[in-house]
Amino acid sequence: METRGADEAYVMHGGDALGAYGGWPVPATIVSDGAYGVRGFHGDTTGPAGLTEWYRPHVEQWSRAAHPATTLWFWNTEIGWAAVHPLLAAHGWDYVQTVTWDKGLAHIAGNVNGKTIRRFPVVTEVCALYQRRLELDGPDGRMPVRQWLRHEWLRSGLPLSVANKACGVKNAATRKYLTRDWLWYWPPGQMMERLAGYANDRGIESGWPYFSLDGQTPVTAKAWDALRYRWNHAHGLTNVWSRPPLHDGERLKGTMRRAAPRVYKPTAASAAHLNQKPLEFMERMIYAVTGPGDVVWEPFGGLASASVAAVALGRRPYVAETDARFAELARERLRLAVRERDIEAEGATVKQ
Repeated sequence: METRGADEAYVMHGGDALGAYGGWPVPATIVSDGAYGVRGFHGDTTGPAGLTEWYRPHVEQWSRAAHPATTLWFWNTEIGWAAVHPLLAAHGWDYVQTVTWDKGLAHIAGNVNGKTIRRFPVVTEVCALYQRRLELDGPDGRMPVRQWLRHEWLRSGLPLSVANKACGVKNAATRKYLTRDWLWYWPPGQMMERLAGYANDRGIESGWPYFSLDGQTPVTAKAWDALRYRWNHAHGLTNVWSRPPLHDGERLKGTMRRAAPRVYKPTAASAAHLNQKPLEFMERMIYAVTGPGDVVWEPFGGLASASVAAVALGRRPYVAETDARFAELARERLRLAVRERDIEAEGATVKQ
């Protein structure tokens, strides 16, 4: 069953994401919050050993659908993420960093038997950020982007030092863009276009074109920048996010009832989902690596927190959920998110 929001604000697939990926557009980012190996939901594995095979068909689909600039946020326990990391790396996903959710002492207060635990109590959960590994084709074969950059310049027959002149800098081109060590820096599109232009104007004629993505024409600044994932920096944020588990009004409980037209409220006292993620966290992640109108995939929706955050930010989420109860709650959350977004937009228009 598929539900589409007004003006295609979201697409909700009631079922396994494996049956939906083929109809979803290319994602700018994927937010994965699936199996943890802790038997947290029907279909979860009983331990981290089974996680690799659980995720394998999904990772294969993500890898086929992804653009070079697609990112992946992978939520899990520390050991669960460690178990799946080799699978992600083997399919072309390069690790960027880990965000740690520090839930604080309230998460375990009164629930630890110090005589039997034999370890420090766990109050954290992690979310690892990945980027697509970029390898580019050239006359001498396929190479990682860093190697390709240096190889193309050397292939032109020009000395490395001349790259600084090409870019209009003192030494940044050879020290950053063409280096082979850990100081390597991705050249901005403008600098890439200058390198390409200079090499094709002054390089060995028999090697034309240099720095070409299609083997026909030199790369442009716009095409080069499109190969790198977006990053919207927020000052003051680090990779450790401290917030207690949800116990406030944001935490969904039980089922939803209609309180007014298009307005739903929780009814039962028990939590609807074992591990509901804060919308604040999902908004941070999605905002960091996407722009307005970008496509966000949430293949293991649960309560669709990432998709609700995406709607609020003006992105286009595609979400799937196999559990019928969770899927219905997710649909209502998404409908409310669209309604709230439209109300805010109307208010902004009135103020103008």
